[in-house]
Amino acid sequence: MAGATAIAGTPPLLRAEVKQDGRLLVPWALLTTLLSASSMIYPLVFPSDQDKAAFAAAVGANPAMAIIFGPAYDLSTADGFNAWRALSLGGLLAALGVIFAVTRATRAQEDSGQAELLASGVMGRASRLAAAVWMCLVFSIVLGLVTGLVTVAFGGGWNASMLIAATMSATAWMFTGVAAVTAQLGSDARTANSLAVGTLGVLFIARGVAYALEAPDWAIWINPLAWMTETKPAVDDNWWPLLLAAALTLVLLAVAFVLQARREFGAGAIAPRPGPARGSARSTWRLALRINRGPLLTWTIAFIGLGFVFGYLATSVNDILGGDAALQQALASGAADSAGLVSAFLVTILSLVGILASIPGVQTMLKVRTEELEDRVEPLIATATARARYFASNVVIALAAPAVYVLIAGLLIAALTASADIGVEFGDAFLQAVATVPAVWTVIAIAVAVIGARPQVVLASWIGVLASFGLTILGPTFNLWDWVLAISPFWHVPGVTDPDADWWGLVWISLVTVLFLAIGFAGFRRRDLART
Repeated sequence: MAGATAIAGTPPLLRAEVKQDGRLLVPWALLTTLLSASSMIYPLVFPSDQDKAAFAAAVGANPAMAIIFGPAYDLSTADGFNAWRALSLGGLLAALGVIFAVTRATRAQEDSGQAELLASGVMGRASRLAAAVWMCLVFSIVLGLVTGLVTVAFGGGWNASMLIAATMSATAWMFTGVAAVTAQLGSDARTANSLAVGTLGVLFIARGVAYALEAPDWAIWINPLAWMTETKPAVDDNWWPLLLAAALTLVLLAVAFVLQARREFGAGAIAPRPGPARGSARSTWRLALRINRGPLLTWTIAFIGLGFVFGYLATSVNDILGGDAALQQALASGAADSAGLVSAFLVTILSLVGILASIPGVQTMLKVRTEELEDRVEPLIATATARARYFASNVVIALAAPAVYVLIAGLLIAALTASADIGVEFGDAFLQAVATVPAVWTVIAIAVAVIGARPQVVLASWIGVLASFGLTILGPTFNLWDWVLAISPFWHVPGVTDPDADWWGLVWISLVTVLFLAIGFAGFRRRDLART
């Protein structure tokens, strides 16, 4: 009876949640469907066996690809290519979608006061969490069905395509549970999202590194994301690891509902540190630092970890390359040399670091919009504080912090690679990290322009991150034209060890950065505040 009371009012609330937030889940399903279905043009892009063998050798030559996509068990067929290309990334996208949805329907409602209004009616304490969980569990199934059926319609094999789609659904189920737990732990929605996304990121990188280094079995089976890789679509077609995902989901949801019943309404299980008795921030610069202090510390620790992980992977690159028979054959034919492959690995891995570093920069700009919508900016602007000064204080942090993150990770990667005697000097590796920073600034400058001039389309702030990831990481898998790849600012980052490196690309993307920054500042000076 008590359990029924706790979830009283869930059905009507679920219908309201689907109507209000369901549309925000649709883009994630479209992305996974596009990612999987587009893999079916693989035979058109690589028509001959020689083309496929050369592509397989290129994949094996760059361990960074294993971190992003996982192991390539079979690249001779479209289904095998789809399993390599879409399984890991599709699961990542599906997981992000449900994480944001669960947090939005739980902690965010408490932060905004909407949950208190709902609680004043005939609504059980656990109803909001139950509605959010049901919405995301059902959405995950729909995402898998749509992705699988569309892929089959485009020519994918039934068993392999549906299994790949099922791994995406299972990953979304697990992270529905993770987000349900972090929504109870975090003191606010931002903290809850950070905890869930951080968990996803750690597990994603750990899976990639484990496969790249051919880690022992225990390192695979302690990672829930690796369970999905072990389904091995188009090779072994193992469905049973999905049962592990379902079991973990049930455990996480049970923990979440226990925490929900015990924590104080409007507060997280992890209590935030109380603020000072009197305000000490007497400038917009100090205010911006204080607002972003927590994320700055968290991301700094994250990039220290990334630097060690990627640096250690770089020290093992020769061992990894030496175990690839297809790659050895390519090297024997004079297609490339090991030094060039190591350099290409560093360019790829530091580009990935740069794309990741741009995320906190965009988040800093989104925080500006959040502060504005919560009516905390207008009182500042009403004083002698100039709009440009307030905006600049946040923009500087948005640009400077990611640059520091890249340099921290680059410093660690350079130190480890220089000590491994793999033909890369410390100065060259660190210079490669420095050369990546202008591309990061270009991506963040897009968010500055959006928040400054057109905040109504706030989702457009992520265009730079998505385009950079899609074109830099996914683009080469389809042999896209250079003019298409050049849309990504990271395409213009030269390999510093290349004697024919073209440094003009950094000049051009820097000019684009200045243009976007100018648009952002001009727009923020002239537009009305807090207009949605």
